[in-house]
Amino acid sequence: MTVVNHAALAVSTVIFALRPDDASALKTLWLPLVRRTRQPHEGQWALPGGWLPDAEQLADAAARTLHETTSLAPTYLEQLFTFGDVGRSPGHRVVSVVYWALVQSDEAARAAEGENVRWFAADQLPGLAFDHNKIVEYALWRLRTKVEYSRIAHAFLGDTFTLTQLREVHEAVLRRPLDPANFRRTLESSGTLVDTGRHVAGARHRPARLYRYDDSDAHSGHGPSGAPAPPHT
Repeated sequence: MTVVNHAALAVSTVIFALRPDDASALKTLWLPLVRRTRQPHEGQWALPGGWLPDAEQLADAAARTLHETTSLAPTYLEQLFTFGDVGRSPGHRVVSVVYWALVQSDEAARAAEGENVRWFAADQLPGLAFDHNKIVEYALWRLRTKVEYSRIAHAFLGDTFTLTQLREVHEAVLRRPLDPANFRRTLESSGTLVDTGRHVAGARHRPARLYRYDDSDAHSGHGPSGAPAPPHT
């Protein structure tokens, strides 16, 4: 006789925002976590998420559970990967469809925080419930890979931005300083940015120029065809 074991389906979300580091005041990647209030892993921190109802679409479930736990409603929400290793959840098999979201600093400041919701530096996480450390590690690798060839940094900024603001996003994501002159030359030669002809309002001396991404068909791609292979874990 064949025994069929049905796996439970869940959604989780990794949310990245840029927040100042307490020690250096430089912007670094942070993410909100929720404290589990029941077993398994009661008391441990975990990614926002929940079970997938039969009548709800995946993206809708990810957005709903994210808003219920953190009050965040990011505009950038993308499916990241599906994690379904045997044994990742005690008791029965759980397959988690993981989304990732990128939010601007002002939106992140409005996120609900409390005893069971807290922001953590993405590179200094405690031991999380289930395999959530592995999930965050994958999301960080994916973000750092994608920021090098796509316009994903735009999700951390407004519609217009200065080159300095854009460079600071790249530096925070990549965790290394970038030469301003080389960064400017690379972007100007890429043809992906458009000078709006406007400057930062209220700035002293020489106000910085404001740019936006070119939305024409010639520059609307997200990068090379095919996603990079995930790192070996």
